[in-house]
Amino acid sequence: MNLLSAKNLSHTFEYELFSDISLDLNEKDSVAIIGVSGSGKSTLLHILSTLLISDYGSVSLFGEEIAKMNKKRLAQIKRDSLGLVFQSHYLFKGFSALENLEVAAMLSEQDINDELLKRLNIYEAINQKVTELSGGQQQRVSIARVLTKQPRILFVDEPTGNLDKSTANEVMDIFFEYLENKSAAMVLVTHDEELAFKCKKVYRLENKKLLVVK
Repeated sequence: MNLLSAKNLSHTFEYELFSDISLDLNEKDSVAIIGVSGSGKSTLLHILSTLLISDYGSVSLFGEEIAKMNKKRLAQIKRDSLGLVFQSHYLFKGFSALENLEVAAMLSEQDINDELLKRLNIYEAINQKVTELSGGQQQRVSIARVLTKQPRILFVDEPTGNLDKSTANEVMDIFFEYLENKSAAMVLVTHDEELAFKCKKVYRLENKKLLVVK
């Protein structure tokens, strides 16, 4: 089943970042986008995840074109079906780690998975305030919060920047298991090519084009 379809995307930000980019995402797909800083990787991810609107082209989610959705329908899809993991954690700073997860669980009507928290090594710190956690712990809470929603599509931007190599590999394993078990899909943006090549498909954003690497 097709979950996302992008057609002929072009975008300019002070200068033309990319042009005529098309991409399809199906169930259980894992797609990595690599490229040098400034090539437009994160901007492309923001367009695919509905945070930005492209200058030209279209994005469809679950067979519906974003530009033709009303605000209520788009908000519903973003709440129920899209999960965003970015370099900035965007956690509620005045809350504990558990309270951050409880908000996601309440909005999505899902349960918090204790086994996931243990695998992410945050179970013992779950009652601590976000401000008391290390950068790596905050990143793992952010990942747990997104997976608690059980989204159909994960949009992931440099998810392991604050993690050591062993933990980064474990996080990627958790992502891949999630895609398989939930028939979900993932778009990953990263500078880490070793990480990227764990995905089924790898693209390089270079000279304004999305080139197939794997």
